[in-house]
Amino acid sequence: GREQAELTGHRLASLGIKFDQIIHSSMTRATETTEIISKHLPGKPRAARRAQVPRHRPSAPDPAAGREELQYYEDGARIEAAFRNFIHRADAKQEEDSYEIFVCHANVIRYIVCRALQFPPEGWLRMSLNNGSITHLVIRPNGRVALRTLGDTGFMPPDKITRT
Repeated sequence: GREQAELTGHRLASLGIKFDQIIHSSMTRATETTEIISKHLPGKPRAARRAQVPRHRPSAPDPAAGREELQYYEDGARIEAAFRNFIHRADAKQEEDSYEIFVCHANVIRYIVCRALQFPPEGWLRMSLNNGSITHLVIRPNGRVALRTLGDTGFMPPDKITRT
C-alpha cells in the first residue's frame, strides 16, 4: 500500500497541476496514504482536509449478498451526504480552475462517479478499481460533468497493482 501511494504521489506530481486541497477519509489507511502522496506535491502549504468520508457500501447488491439491509441504508446515507458536500460546481465567483484530490475507499469513488454522471447509484457494483488508482472527474461551471479517467494504474509496475 505504501509503495502504491508513493507511485500515485509521483504520478500526480508529474501532471504539473497545483492541487488546492486533499480531502481524505478519517480511516488510518487514508490518512497515511494522504501523507505519502502529499510529500510529492508541489506548492506548500497544502490544504489537507479531513472529512467524514465513509468507506462502506452505498447500496445493497441485487441479488442480496447477505449483509443487513439497515447497514446499507446507513452507509448509503453517509456516502450521499459526502457526495453532496464535496461534489458540486464551482461558486459563481470562482475565477480559476480548482483541483482536489480525494483519498478514500474505492466504493466511495465508484459511487461518486455514478452520481456525478447521473447514472443509477447501484452502478458502483459494476466497476472495479485498483488500490492507489487515479480517477479524474471534471465538473464545469455550467454543471456539465466529464469522466476523464477511471481507476488509472498505468503508472504502476504490474507487480504493484492490487485490488481489495
